[in-house]
Amino acid sequence: MSVASDTDSTPQRGGIMRLWYDSEARQVIIQIFTIAVLFALVFYLIRNAIINLDAIGKTLGFEFLLQPANYDINQSFLEYDSRSTNLKAAVVGLLNTFLVAGLGILIATVVGFIMGVLRLSKNFLMNRLVYCYVEALRNVPVLLWILLMHGFIVINMPGPRQALGLGESFFFSNRGINMPSPVPHPLFWATAITFILGIIGAIIFKRYAKKIQDETGKILPVLYVSLGLIVVLPVIVYFITGAPLDWDTPVMKGFNFQGGYVVKPELIALTLALALYTSAFIAETVRAGILAVNYGQTEAAGALGLGNNRTLQLVVIPQAMRVIVPPLTSQYLNLTKNSSLAIAIGYMDITATLGGITLNQTGREMECMVLVMAIYLCISLAVSGFMNWYNNRIKLIER
Repeated sequence: MSVASDTDSTPQRGGIMRLWYDSEARQVIIQIFTIAVLFALVFYLIRNAIINLDAIGKTLGFEFLLQPANYDINQSFLEYDSRSTNLKAAVVGLLNTFLVAGLGILIATVVGFIMGVLRLSKNFLMNRLVYCYVEALRNVPVLLWILLMHGFIVINMPGPRQALGLGESFFFSNRGINMPSPVPHPLFWATAITFILGIIGAIIFKRYAKKIQDETGKILPVLYVSLGLIVVLPVIVYFITGAPLDWDTPVMKGFNFQGGYVVKPELIALTLALALYTSAFIAETVRAGILAVNYGQTEAAGALGLGNNRTLQLVVIPQAMRVIVPPLTSQYLNLTKNSSLAIAIGYMDITATLGGITLNQTGREMECMVLVMAIYLCISLAVSGFMNWYNNRIKLIER
């Protein structure tokens, strides 16, 4: 009986071994095994966390998000007070994170590209000044720049009563920037819709102009048509509908301004510090991208009669972008994640609200940290996905 059993199992063992020695099948087996181990590890960690929380009298749950927050937020785009829920406080903090990240990326990109081009200037003084700018910013921790920028604004700017004024509407003080806030009337929606349609029309016309240029070589006035659709047309609709927009202007009452909108010094300091710090890295990325383009391309453009600016715009930058975009994505991600340092100067972003005050008041460490990590993960994946799409869109196509 034993001999028969060994004989029957031999083909089975041989089949398993043949499957293992098949490279494709082996890769599948290894991947399945790895996924199983990861799921087992995650299950163990979650189960262990639940057991430990139960041992100290806690349970996992997110009902605390519907409880009153009981704290104020100094910068909010939504109607919010201390009686609002923790969920709304988290939403306000998330919007503040979006604001800092968006403004920071925009400013860092513009300043970084300018500094990257000037870094290659043949003017010795300009070249050295940009070099000092880059080295000074990127070799000092960003947290120190944030604290320095905030201290500079709070200490050196005058108080509200001695605020620096720009006309009768804008005031600069150590409390921030007070400016008029728009108060739209019902008919203002017509102007807003016209503006959105103008943007869509400009995009469609730009694609049409590119198609015509590729087919016939004729260059259509894209800039002027776009300005007409995006600027002139909404302005015409705005005045036709009776200028349905008022402005709430800030007025000094007591010891501070009342009315209008105020941009807090924490937002200004954080945005400028993150943007300038990141711009130093972007400048080096841009410089490396431009140097990666063969100098023969510049010579060929010069032979065709193109000036330096047109050569840079039409020949060098488009080819350099395929080198610039991948590391540029990393800098955008770094800026977004570095915005969590806002808590150091009291700016209420998602880390300071959900991951800070809400966590301390509710004692929900596990839930708050998981939510904050998931939010930053989603933001990073969105930024990375957009930049990957843009990178594929601008890559050179060999024919």
